[in-house]
Amino acid sequence: MTSIRPIHIVVDGDACPVKKEITETARAFSVPVLLVSSYDHFLREEEGVKVIQVDRSDQSADLYIANHIARGDIVVTQDYGLAALALAKSCHVLSFRGRIFNDQDIDFLLDSRHHKAKARKAGHYGKGPRKMIDEDRRIFQHKLTKLLRNLQENDSL
Repeated sequence: MTSIRPIHIVVDGDACPVKKEITETARAFSVPVLLVSSYDHFLREEEGVKVIQVDRSDQSADLYIANHIARGDIVVTQDYGLAALALAKSCHVLSFRGRIFNDQDIDFLLDSRHHKAKARKAGHYGKGPRKMIDEDRRIFQHKLTKLLRNLQENDSL
């Protein structure tokens, strides 16, 4: 008999500004959290939250996450490449601002990222993302809560 692994919330933790909101929401639904970060960032384990630290190369956290997620997990990241890998593994993917990534828009987002990288190489720089505000945190927490509630109602938790 095969045991069914419960879902996890797996967080690309290096630059994640909503760690507190993730842990609060996960605790309310009794869903374990895995924070993956480089050794450059000090993250503290707490009840329901496991911290994995990886080397500081730019793709180490993404590779660790891609190799340890499973169908149904919730992945929280800003990285479109990691989002695409997680979607391919049938995971739910949210950005730090609560955007839900899906198969229909990920190709466009990857293409957009590629064009922006080409523009930067040519010397054209944009403003970057706007600063996170409390409203962004509330939206993220609302979206995560809604996703967990939907999964709970469908017996996926």
